[in-house]
Amino acid sequence: MQTSPHRARTGRAVLALDEGTTGTRAGLVLEDGSAHEVRYRAIEVGHPDDLCVEQDPVEIWTATLDVAREAVALARRDGITVTAVALSTQRATAMLWDSATGLPLLPAVVWQDRRHATELAGLQARWDSVLTVRQGRPVGSRSPFLWAARQLARHPGVAAAHRAGRLRFGTVDTWLMWHLTGGAVHATTPTNAASTGGYLLTAHAWDEEWIDALGFPLDLLPDLLADDAVFGETDTSVLGVRVPVAASMGDQHAALVALGGLATGQAMGMFGTGAFVDAATGTAPALPRPGIAGVVAQPGRRQGDTTHYSLEAYTSTVGSALRWLCEDLRLFDSPRELGEAAGRATARPDAGPRFLPAFAGVRTPLWRPGATAALTGLTLATTRDDLARAVLDGIAHSVCDLVDGVAGTLGAPLSRLRVGGGVSGSDPLMQTQADLTGLAVERVADSATASLRGTAYLAGVAQGLWTSLEEVVEAQPRGRTFEPALDTAGRAARRADWRALLDHHLDTPEPTPH
Repeated sequence: MQTSPHRARTGRAVLALDEGTTGTRAGLVLEDGSAHEVRYRAIEVGHPDDLCVEQDPVEIWTATLDVAREAVALARRDGITVTAVALSTQRATAMLWDSATGLPLLPAVVWQDRRHATELAGLQARWDSVLTVRQGRPVGSRSPFLWAARQLARHPGVAAAHRAGRLRFGTVDTWLMWHLTGGAVHATTPTNAASTGGYLLTAHAWDEEWIDALGFPLDLLPDLLADDAVFGETDTSVLGVRVPVAASMGDQHAALVALGGLATGQAMGMFGTGAFVDAATGTAPALPRPGIAGVVAQPGRRQGDTTHYSLEAYTSTVGSALRWLCEDLRLFDSPRELGEAAGRATARPDAGPRFLPAFAGVRTPLWRPGATAALTGLTLATTRDDLARAVLDGIAHSVCDLVDGVAGTLGAPLSRLRVGGGVSGSDPLMQTQADLTGLAVERVADSATASLRGTAYLAGVAQGLWTSLEEVVEAQPRGRTFEPALDTAGRAARRADWRALLDHHLDTPEPTPH
């Protein structure tokens, strides 16, 4: 069980479900905007080979159902009325199932899967420029549509279900929504559809030309609705309550809402295994720019008939670098000890070790998916504390590259950066992050429930629980703010030193961004 901090209980709440890659949460988001007694279940992730990443759709559903039922039971115990259900989910993880049995026909293919990367690379020359304008992103290294098309061709059971009209396709949101409504709803939303690489940004429609070119049958596409649409009502036999499913969002989009990324230039950073930096860009998309790699445009949220757009950049190595040092190499007992060691290191801006945390390649500012990590500048005078400092500096520089990439694509500095995620708990890292970005970095008070709360806020506004997203978001308790301590010249020098490290280590060109 995970219990989130909460304030006074009130009479109404949104039941929020947050299904992530490694676990699923459920909690009651109360009228004061807090999350009440969040429940959690871990979910297995399988790696059949170096390229394939899979999950069991049944485990995803049953784990989510278990925590949802626990939350409903807590509502009854405490006299709280559940008024709606809201979903936030991992994005672009897809599955195929039989509508007659409700059972999956194959394991789900997870968003990290790269089994079709080589085939998709062959389509980049023709399609990248087209898709970047239409969808805000290039071809990429994964495609749920190509995966499904290959399963139709190779698996007789999948093909037979399609011929019989029983085959259903969807991402995790579609799968959960279908089960929650007793099979009545087969739909998805812009914030989930965009990550599949098949959503037309300004048309609010599927990119049928591209999807058809991948061999995917268009009759299998879920309905496209707004993120705050009423998708139907929950089946009483499933949750024991009959309430509307009133919002559904991709998890990072929901976190952007909860962390206050509502107006142009307001941004959030989520520090976990990797790090995401997302920023709101208003009601017109800010498309990727030549020379800035790894930044994609997407719908931040669609409320009614209005889409509010965002930009996103991602690095895969943040918490994973700390885990490598602490659990694999055992150089430090914990990330906390590493942070304490970094705080003791003597400031050496022009000397000392440098760390490039590229264990799974680099996306921004250069596209180098084959890049590897580097630790340089070691001498006999290098201490354990110096090494810890280099690691935190390298992580902070990598995230600063994301911030710079998003701001450069937006064409204006970010106005605010709120952060969350487990790794954001490191004070030395957050201070370094503020120093390198030149921005005040606010660590929010309850980041663990950001995705869960963000979708609940969207549902609650649509259902009349709050008058606006701004009302409920700004009513949340403020966290700790880290102010930049470096002057402009010092910041410029440290960033120049970092760019020199990148130029030296990433000097081999690779193909167009995936």
